[in-house]
Amino acid sequence: MAIGPVIDNGFYYDVDLDRTLTQEDVEALEKRMHELAEKNYDVIKKKVSWHEARETFANRGESYKVSILDENIAHDDKPGLYFHEEYVDMCRGPHVPNMRFCHHFKLMKTAGAYWRGDSNNKMLQRIYGTAWADKKALNAYLQRLEEAAKRDHRKIGKQLDLYHMQEEAPGMVFWHNDGWTIFRELEVFVRSKLKEYQYQEVKGPFMMDRVLWEKTGHWDNYKDAMFTTSSENREYCIKPMNCPGHVQIFNQGLKSYRDLPLRMAEFGSCHRNEPSGSLHGLMRVRGFTQDDAHIFCTEEQIRDEVNGCIRLVYDMYSTFGFEKIVVKLSTRPEKRLAATKCGIVLRRTWRLRWKKTTSRLNINWVKALSTVRKLEFTLYDCLDRAWQCGTVQLDFSLPSRLSASYVGEDNERKVPVMIHRAILGSMERFIGILTEEFAGFFPTWLAPVQVVIMNITDSQSDYVNELTQKLSNAGIRVKADLRNEKIGFKIREHTLRRVPYMLVCGDKEVESGKVAVRTRRGKDLGSMDVNEVIEKLQQEIRSRSLKQLEE
Repeated sequence: MAIGPVIDNGFYYDVDLDRTLTQEDVEALEKRMHELAEKNYDVIKKKVSWHEARETFANRGESYKVSILDENIAHDDKPGLYFHEEYVDMCRGPHVPNMRFCHHFKLMKTAGAYWRGDSNNKMLQRIYGTAWADKKALNAYLQRLEEAAKRDHRKIGKQLDLYHMQEEAPGMVFWHNDGWTIFRELEVFVRSKLKEYQYQEVKGPFMMDRVLWEKTGHWDNYKDAMFTTSSENREYCIKPMNCPGHVQIFNQGLKSYRDLPLRMAEFGSCHRNEPSGSLHGLMRVRGFTQDDAHIFCTEEQIRDEVNGCIRLVYDMYSTFGFEKIVVKLSTRPEKRLAATKCGIVLRRTWRLRWKKTTSRLNINWVKALSTVRKLEFTLYDCLDRAWQCGTVQLDFSLPSRLSASYVGEDNERKVPVMIHRAILGSMERFIGILTEEFAGFFPTWLAPVQVVIMNITDSQSDYVNELTQKLSNAGIRVKADLRNEKIGFKIREHTLRRVPYMLVCGDKEVESGKVAVRTRRGKDLGSMDVNEVIEKLQQEIRSRSLKQLEE
């Protein structure tokens, strides 16, 4: 037995076995666990000396526990041992006092995991499970998992022909036309907000000399995650992040305090060499696009700039209907002077912001150390799953490393404060989140095809083509379906494709100059004037509404 911590909505245990566990093994193990839980035995905790704990596990042949004691626990510490009848384990706890509290659980799956997360160590087998206070809570969680499986963005992405991945480019996205349409529409939305919040958009190179990454400190701390290439006796790194490039842009030309704050945004194409086993559709990739920005400002401007970032986060998330946002305040040790200066200012800023938005924010304090270095915004979707997307981080270090400066009001050279900020994070990942949030039923403004116009017989073809051109000229993404198929077949097919609106044209509609309007939810809105339909659709799209006409 290795380790078995608590995780979100459950637990896992890593075990070292001489054979691979099967589904039958997992079912048998769960059955045995239920039998033991039915005995309602007491769970007993004992605080023992380090030597006693080591002797206990050495006698039981538990080499991984011995390793933990040798490498992670001080000899003068008193580890906690938990006794489950004949079984003993080591944990900080607390645990339940009796097994009568542990009747509602289920083992979920198995996976491979290297000991201590190091690929040079032995591969163990990880058994995942979930446990709840009562049967109702367990069943509710299992239902959410079932719903999540239906909403899996990989499955929906294939059904809707949005993108694909392949072995020749692991972790890289091949965007198809409809998926790329969503991507570009998301870019348009972000750009509209950049303009509203007075950012300038820039574009840096995707590859820079290794020397620059050594200056920033990324090479020493991040080189294993960086892709490199060589040319003419120089080594280049494909950028894993955009910030060093933005400092280079800032450094061009003399800057004055009057030029600050300078808000610099980029849809930066980044690459990180993530482990192949961690890749997961759009949620974990190697090539991704960040809606990244860096704000160069004075210390006196930090409060207003951070508040502006916070407003932008909530402004953008609300557009997609995300209302539950948890904000985590990350910290750094006090010995780092620059981080301390940042932390004091950011903490004061956050307290001020908190007073103004108490009803909207839900704060989760992280390790109450003395300085704050970063705000992390975690949104919760319709299945109450957490997705950490937005960040706002203060940085005194990188501008100094790369010799960024401005002329202050006293005519002295000063190092600007750099605020790193991302809202959506990875564009690819955020599209994956949206795909699962909406189950592929994207709001009309994001839908790749917003309207399909279809005929019942060939005699309406000219009318359909005329209407298609009219809607296209009005800025609506529209397609005509003139196939020689039954109208019920066409409606069913486009409903499965989650097209928001289907306009049906028969002889009656041709004569009246109208269209019969249906939605992908099966709602028949009846016959409507074409200009009325266009006006309503334009309003729905322009306002980026989450609701359709019938709602």
